[in-house]
Amino acid sequence: MTVITPPPLDQEGDEMLVPHSEITEGPQPMEVSPNETPTTAEIQPVEDPPTSRFTWTIENFSRLNTKKLYSEIFVVGGYRWRILIFPKGNNVDHLSMYLDVADSTTLPYGWSRYAQFSLAVVNQVHSKYTLRKDTQHQFNGRESDWGFTSFMSLGDLYDPSRGYLVNDTCIIEAEVTVSKVVDYWNYDSKKETGCVGLKNQGATCYMNSLLQTLYHIPYFRKAVYHMPTTENDIPSASIPLALQSLFYKLQYNDGSVATKELTKSFGWDMYDSFMQHDVQELNRVLCEKLEDKMKGTVVEGAIQQLFEGHHMNYIECINVDYKSTRKESFYDLQLDVKGCKDVYASFDKYVEVERLEGDNKYQAEQFGLQDAKKGVLFTDFPPVLQLHLKRFEYDFMRDTMVKINDRYEFPLQLDLDRDTGKYLSPDVDRSVRNLYTLHSVLVHSGGVHGGHYYAFIRPTLSDQWYKFDDERVTKEDVKRVLEEQYGGEEELPQTNPGFNNTPFKFTKYSNAYMLVYIRESDKDKIICNVDEKDIAEHLRIRLKKEQEEKEHKKKEKAEAHLYTIIKVARDDDLSQQIGKDTYFDLVDHDKVHSFRIQKQMPFNIFKEELAKDLGIPVQYQRFWLWAKRQNHTYRPNRPLHPQEEVQSVGQLREVSNKTQNAELKLFLEVEFGQDLHPLPIPERTKEDILLFFKLYDPEKEELRYVGRLFVKASGKPVDILPKLNQMASFPPNEEIELYEEIKFEPNVMCEHIDKKLSFRSSQLEDGDIICYQKACLLESEARGRYPDVPSFLEYVHNRQVVRFRSLERPKDDEFSLELSKLFTYDDVVERVARHFGLNDPSKIRLTSHNCYSQQPKPQPIKYRAVENLSDMLVHYNQTSDILYYEVLDIPLPELQGLKTLKVAFHPSTMDEVVIYNIRLPKNSTVADVINDLKTKVEFSFPNAELRLLEVFYHKIYKIFPPTEKIENINDQYWTLRAEEIPEEEKNLGPHDRLIHVYHFMKDLNQNQMQVQNFGEPFFLAIHEGETLAEVKIRIQKKLRVPDEEFSKWNYAFMSLGRPEYLHDADVVASRFQQRRDVYGAWEQYLGLEHSDTTPKRAYTANQNRHHVYEKPVKIYN
Repeated sequence: MTVITPPPLDQEGDEMLVPHSEITEGPQPMEVSPNETPTTAEIQPVEDPPTSRFTWTIENFSRLNTKKLYSEIFVVGGYRWRILIFPKGNNVDHLSMYLDVADSTTLPYGWSRYAQFSLAVVNQVHSKYTLRKDTQHQFNGRESDWGFTSFMSLGDLYDPSRGYLVNDTCIIEAEVTVSKVVDYWNYDSKKETGCVGLKNQGATCYMNSLLQTLYHIPYFRKAVYHMPTTENDIPSASIPLALQSLFYKLQYNDGSVATKELTKSFGWDMYDSFMQHDVQELNRVLCEKLEDKMKGTVVEGAIQQLFEGHHMNYIECINVDYKSTRKESFYDLQLDVKGCKDVYASFDKYVEVERLEGDNKYQAEQFGLQDAKKGVLFTDFPPVLQLHLKRFEYDFMRDTMVKINDRYEFPLQLDLDRDTGKYLSPDVDRSVRNLYTLHSVLVHSGGVHGGHYYAFIRPTLSDQWYKFDDERVTKEDVKRVLEEQYGGEEELPQTNPGFNNTPFKFTKYSNAYMLVYIRESDKDKIICNVDEKDIAEHLRIRLKKEQEEKEHKKKEKAEAHLYTIIKVARDDDLSQQIGKDTYFDLVDHDKVHSFRIQKQMPFNIFKEELAKDLGIPVQYQRFWLWAKRQNHTYRPNRPLHPQEEVQSVGQLREVSNKTQNAELKLFLEVEFGQDLHPLPIPERTKEDILLFFKLYDPEKEELRYVGRLFVKASGKPVDILPKLNQMASFPPNEEIELYEEIKFEPNVMCEHIDKKLSFRSSQLEDGDIICYQKACLLESEARGRYPDVPSFLEYVHNRQVVRFRSLERPKDDEFSLELSKLFTYDDVVERVARHFGLNDPSKIRLTSHNCYSQQPKPQPIKYRAVENLSDMLVHYNQTSDILYYEVLDIPLPELQGLKTLKVAFHPSTMDEVVIYNIRLPKNSTVADVINDLKTKVEFSFPNAELRLLEVFYHKIYKIFPPTEKIENINDQYWTLRAEEIPEEEKNLGPHDRLIHVYHFMKDLNQNQMQVQNFGEPFFLAIHEGETLAEVKIRIQKKLRVPDEEFSKWNYAFMSLGRPEYLHDADVVASRFQQRRDVYGAWEQYLGLEHSDTTPKRAYTANQNRHHVYEKPVKIYN
């Protein structure tokens, strides 16, 4: 069947119709019992989508005069359908045929239905020649019919000898399967499948597909549940507990499950969550980590029991009796896809015997060099066989990673005992039957630089498959799992068979990437029961409590409009917070008593409830409303009036809170006697002002709350000095200084109070704060760092604890320093240098933190380029507390005046390229670089001259003139190459030319031929009249290529990527007549065509990692 959605563009005779408008605590020993009762819905029988076949017999077909003709209406899936044909073609010389929604004009707005269908013209002579075409479509109001404009040639149809028209009768068939249209907005995975999905954090689909696969191996899940954890463990810091929690939620939750707790336990940050990795690599790293954490527990060895198999590497001599063997274990097998049609072909290749003979003989002990056979045979396979398909390979010819999208088949049942056990070592135990059943298929959709992962799993090995695609779980048929994940190419039907004989093909980029098989003989053990008795009691309690809290919050949110939150602050709250968590204003309202009260409740009733709760009788309570002032401080403003207290809580909130949030904030004034019993509330007149007092101790650098007082507006601070000394436990006559705390944002304002002025004259009012301290310390020599209240508050407002990390280890906090946001650049580096005991702070270089990537910014902070520490910590609109440091070998100001260039020196006599880091003043020239190089390199001959080239993608783009300034030269993306100038180039004749010579090969993997350059480009002087044969001699000598290899090379004049191949007798210079200079001449060159045999860089990373810049997976905890 061919899927044609959407139809191909820009083809006149498109077949697709365009609308025509005429349990026990702690881990216990693990017991495995067969899975008797299914815990998910996948075992339930699945309703097949309704399918029906309709046959339409049309008599007197050739005498039809109508342009289009409809069949009778037939019903499939509760929907009314009919066939529409154009007997003489829909503006083409082909029969046009479509499936039509019969009642489309009467259906409600927005209707939609999905159908897979085939249309056929029956061959009435030989049924095997019946012409049938398949497609599928989402029918809707705009596209109510769909099918084939050019179904078959009218010439073939009306030819009596072809068998389609017999006795002028044509028989047409339609087979229609109607599928349910899934409303993904309201789709409920649990309800539809019995399973739930995993939330994607950004780029964690690869992890989600693996976790679902592991979770649906019940033996693995049971082993994870039995790992020892305690109620004191924190999931974000414990991989076992985080994984147990995740599995529990997958088993019992009704909605999709978050993975943030698990990734935090890995030690990952936000940056890791947005970095896609290789699923196979994560599988290995995670299983290794779990295996390590299972050691010494009741589940030690569970990972090995599931996944570990063994194979034997052997070398066996042919002519002498000598054999060397080495047994190795594996947890997964990497199978070749390229060149293999299916899994069995990959296994055949895996055990393929290599002959060691000729120059490649084996050095056998005691026997010397011998002809030998080398290979691999398996000694045992594991109960759960993980096959990683090598869809990503390093292409040495193109020097890049590529994805192999070739068709690759895999069976539902895999028999590894086939052909009398050819994959097994002859002497192994054959009593175990190695017959495997496919359990899951992990799919990668996309290319080498990224894509999407999802998994097809059948949890109980029943016939029902499920697709796990992040949060969504859907039921799928076996065809989607097998045929559609094989990869390869898919062919669209020909739109105009008479005009276009080449069918359109497209590559399928979604294909199987990892297969999991379970051995039939171990099926009952692996697919076992996992229920609550396998889960530690503390985990059940913890997770049930979490779920209850979640449900409670959900209910609260739904009922929020019916309630008001009342937050009540008291003197005790001020005493506990000021000087510890709070320095400015009076209290953090998020840390005081909070009550959720129905809006209709009268406030007096709330007071009675509060009296019971706090033990303070109603008659001793006086409540003050808080108000936000224009300077953004928040203070008690006025007491509630008796008439207000009879109002409802909701009415009071509206009066007090103009921002319309759901909170009513109050200060509860209660007076206590010496016996700590409540006293009656004192009468308050309009002359009374409520003031709050904080005491500052400069010696201890401490600030604390000492109480509140009512004062007369006409009174003076001097009148209350004895009371203030009493509150501070000072002698009655202690001299004190008073300051008013006015505001703290954006700057601190704290002003001295004249004790002889009245409170009214000092503009003090209800809710104002007075800070005071001993006066004698202000005149003392031992003043301390912050001798008075304003300097201390300024310090608190600007202090910042900064976490410092080495730029080489950007994930690890190394040390912390308490600094001021106002510190200059010099202040900060001086403190860091002091921490290291470094005499010269200018050798410290700092780099800011990127709050989004959780990584250092690409560029360091320039010397004195920022005013203060706060500027160093800001990234766009976010503030960080992290800085990265480096210790340089020279002072930063000196380094910033220098330019460092990485130059690759190519000696003419040696093959090895040497990299030099040249550090020179920025105003230096290329000539200075060359002179510096001359002091470092060895020349092939005395007085050799050097030149500096710019090389990019194996082409020379520039020869730098000696006078060019180095400040603007970029060595980050382009290679800077230094080389000796050959003598022959120094003495060019008037008709000689200097041309570019590049290596190339043709890339045949593209739809059209493309040229791939590789290797080291170079210049060559060519002389007038010189033939290719003569030039070849000089090239071979220059490159030192053996005769046998050199004879295979081809030579071409290349212009804009198009090769014009040359023969030995051709005069090379004649092709390069247009220009003599070499600047900008990189698109015209002499091309040397041959395979790339130069050794590539070692590729030691996971061979399936998609590209060389992808970071390896790490689990840190």
